[in-house]
Amino acid sequence: MGTAVADVVPLANKLTSLPRAWVHALLQDLEPVPGRLGSTMRVVLASIIALLLLEALQMPFLAIGMYFIFLIGRDSPAVSLRSGMFSFAIVLFAIATELGVVVLTDNDPVARLLSVAVVTFVSGLLVVTTNTPPLGSTFGLIYCTVISLWELHAPADHLVKSSLYLLGTFCISLGSAIFVEYIFGVKDPAAALQEQRRIRYVALEALFRLYAEDAPPAQRFEAATKVSRIAIAGQAGMISLYNTIVERDLDTGTLPIAIRPRITMLAQLMDNAAAFGLQNPATIDPEVQLRCKLIADECKRLLPGVPTTPSSALRPGPEGSYSLLDRVEGSLHAILTMPLDINPTKNRELVTLPSRKVPFFIPGALSQVENIAFGLKISLCATFCYIFYHAVAWPGIATSVTTVLVTGLSSTGAIKQKLVFRLLGAIIGGFFLGIGATVFLFPHMDSITSLVVLEAVVAFLSAWVAAGPKFNYIGLQIAFSFYVVAYEGLSAPTELAPARDRLAGILIALAAMWLVFDQLWPVRTITVMRRGFASVLRLGSEILTLLDSGKNKEEILRGADILRDRLGKTVAGLRSSNTAVPYDFSPDRERHIQEGDAILRATLTAAALFWNEIAMLHSLEEEEVPVEPGRRELRDHLAARMIVMADLVAQHCPVAPETSPLTTDPILLTDPDLGEYTQHLVARHAELEKFVAALN
Repeated sequence: MGTAVADVVPLANKLTSLPRAWVHALLQDLEPVPGRLGSTMRVVLASIIALLLLEALQMPFLAIGMYFIFLIGRDSPAVSLRSGMFSFAIVLFAIATELGVVVLTDNDPVARLLSVAVVTFVSGLLVVTTNTPPLGSTFGLIYCTVISLWELHAPADHLVKSSLYLLGTFCISLGSAIFVEYIFGVKDPAAALQEQRRIRYVALEALFRLYAEDAPPAQRFEAATKVSRIAIAGQAGMISLYNTIVERDLDTGTLPIAIRPRITMLAQLMDNAAAFGLQNPATIDPEVQLRCKLIADECKRLLPGVPTTPSSALRPGPEGSYSLLDRVEGSLHAILTMPLDINPTKNRELVTLPSRKVPFFIPGALSQVENIAFGLKISLCATFCYIFYHAVAWPGIATSVTTVLVTGLSSTGAIKQKLVFRLLGAIIGGFFLGIGATVFLFPHMDSITSLVVLEAVVAFLSAWVAAGPKFNYIGLQIAFSFYVVAYEGLSAPTELAPARDRLAGILIALAAMWLVFDQLWPVRTITVMRRGFASVLRLGSEILTLLDSGKNKEEILRGADILRDRLGKTVAGLRSSNTAVPYDFSPDRERHIQEGDAILRATLTAAALFWNEIAMLHSLEEEEVPVEPGRRELRDHLAARMIVMADLVAQHCPVAPETSPLTTDPILLTDPDLGEYTQHLVARHAELEKFVAALN
């Protein structure tokens, strides 16, 4: 009995400490970071312009149109006319599909129901099998919105016009977002991204220089606080600038090659450095001082414009336990072992890959069982909600279907994370702001000016929260919930029943998704991370075999570009997934958190290994496609080893060290042309083996 109580008390203490930890994390998430105010104000301005146009033109679906300002600006960048037109095409296709289903089936109710099941399944597939996931949720959201109009049994011409009006509403929202972004957005994204990198390395150098000099604790704490504040921004802002360069195919300036994985590595370095710096002990061990001095020197050399050479003094980290300073050294080591600029002017595409070279579908994704399963789960939840709200004749809970479509992710932890955030956003935006405005503000508002002021306040709050790295989804749901409650029509709401109904719809969707995703068909986030890491290893195996595939150089580079685009996105996605692991409240939660960190360390090491190969491929002259037997044997060996490790990692099996150690001909290591490449290949593989073995 006493043992049982002793086991329960620590668990209870952990559970009660979680809310306090999340409150602290939320407050950190709301702190101002470079670029946050500017992006927030652009969203506010676009929202006000769209609201004035939609009200002036008396356009229906006001709530959906206003929410698309946030959806476009956050998920598919409104900074590019190309991506905007892509989104417009998806909406047009959804409406055309709706009208086609109605016409071809003579508006048969069974056909409408089956079409919802099919479209939501396709939407789920688009989310996980394409390089533009937001298009899937947009397609499903628009289709389910317009097909539900035909359940009202209104005149056909009125319903067709309503569908086309939705297209017009979307165009106004899209145009407002693009207009504001082009006029007031960042003029030189490459320079802005370089400046963001400089700010981070300067802050890191200052922090570790103070530790190296055993500065007073107050100075160290101030420097650590600055690093922590910048670290809170995460990788989202820098990735947004990168996406702007890609979408517009802009000049990359002085950015280094492999900038996308470098962004992820730098964000991870900032997190580890902030955690180390905030420890702030009273005295510092002399050995720690020496290590901090080396870190400060390396951060200074990584400043933009300063020549960088790989460092052999930094350790990638020991096996087993991993102190915070070890984590800092490991993250910095991963950055320093990335390939250097081989020819920035000639190989500009090694910095950013133009979007026109990225395929729409992820190669092989449509044949993966887990992607099919995800589409089926989304379809099951959405179809159930669609049937339920029509069966009980309660159209006010139609938000249940949209909740399923905009909340769906491919792992249990991420699903729970979004469900919790959806509920919090609904309470804040729908209950406090929406109902609060309905009760206390709308009865006293008699001009468009007051409506604009209210919209500016709500849009600013939502956009500011949505600009955070961890709790950004709450901001999106604050905006969505407020709009569906307060902007039900073109006039001020006079009843509270719509707000009640929409909140009930959200709760019904949460219950359905919890049942399907968490109870009937669960997939833990750590399992998704293992699959993602296995995918990285398989991508690396393909990269390693490209040179010896017998293809010409143009075909080899085309294949390398597709693979490295997937590699960069998968690495960034794994870092995001790692933040969702704590939301898997299983008995092994703490072990999963540690395992997620280990997977991320191994992923960053693998990225450095495979980018070494990609850089070598691009450095070859046109007539060169070397097939030297020694290096070919080495690459074949490593490629086969990657497949073995990928299979074991995906199956949660231990990865034993190689039975026969890797041996390399010394002549290959000292070759004047490719010797350095071979040395990097062998060294990064050894580090990767160690980190993968640590997953055991």
